[in-house]
Amino acid sequence: MRKRILVTGGAGFLGSHLCDRLIEQGNDVICVDNLFTGSKDNIRHLMDNPYFEFIRHDITEPLYVETDEIYNLACPASPIHYQYNPIKTAKTSVLGALNCLGLAKRCKAKILQSSTSEVYGDPEIHPQLESYRGCVNPIGIRSCYDEGKRMAETLFFDYYRQHGVSIKVVRIFNTYGSRMSVNDGRVISNFIVQALKNEDITVYGNGMQTRSFCYAEDLIDGMIRMMESRDGFTGPVNLGNPEEYTMIQLAETIVKMTNSYSKIVYMPLPQDDPVQRKPDISLAEKELAWKPNVDLESGLKSTIMYFERILCNY
Repeated sequence: MRKRILVTGGAGFLGSHLCDRLIEQGNDVICVDNLFTGSKDNIRHLMDNPYFEFIRHDITEPLYVETDEIYNLACPASPIHYQYNPIKTAKTSVLGALNCLGLAKRCKAKILQSSTSEVYGDPEIHPQLESYRGCVNPIGIRSCYDEGKRMAETLFFDYYRQHGVSIKVVRIFNTYGSRMSVNDGRVISNFIVQALKNEDITVYGNGMQTRSFCYAEDLIDGMIRMMESRDGFTGPVNLGNPEEYTMIQLAETIVKMTNSYSKIVYMPLPQDDPVQRKPDISLAEKELAWKPNVDLESGLKSTIMYFERILCNY
């Protein structure tokens, strides 16, 4: 039976890939986005599909549609974008969650929250388990995003306990792939664009801080598996690739793969930038039978090809 599925933030990097997959599965998809960081270019190929609908809307305002499932992905996710208007970022996470949960309650719809590894802050344990409560600065420049997402999780679980709303919560670790924007500000897009332009590659701090990178297609698979998981399993569940790389390793790999003449330069580490980030995905493996399949080099190869095409049009 064809489901009617709402995707907020559906014109964004991850949201557009999710819309693709849900359409491929035979669903009726409503894509909602205010296009602050999303782009119609990401969903242009879906516009003529009779089972796809785009609504330009800001989820800090109530939305009235009928739906069976909701994926809430609406929020700027890179530091450049979420720090541009931090109050708006916090409102998107908190008011957006309230509006989506209210809609789920009215429609008796299942709802999935795309939370983030940023709820762990600069972690004191490694790797990060879902039971870890985090080490987050509540008044720093990243707090609008970190604490906004933490408050959204609080609201999801309160709606679950108080109103019986069927919730699913995933914590997304660093993800990359096609449809990232050139000025995204995230480390993989930064390094690839700089390397393709033969510009200096900017590494913050001493370059020994680590991240784990999950390819978008793997991440989308995990999100859908979570939505389809057994009743009563709410999460939160970590979704990410547990393979860990230093920023120096990543920069050197991208320079090599792009045959770039770029030199690595070092810049001061931004405030509250985490030193380590690596997911423990044992819960996802157990409950969702999920683990990433795309290795970093394979994922980077296709992502580099994407940015080569994009830069040709700049």
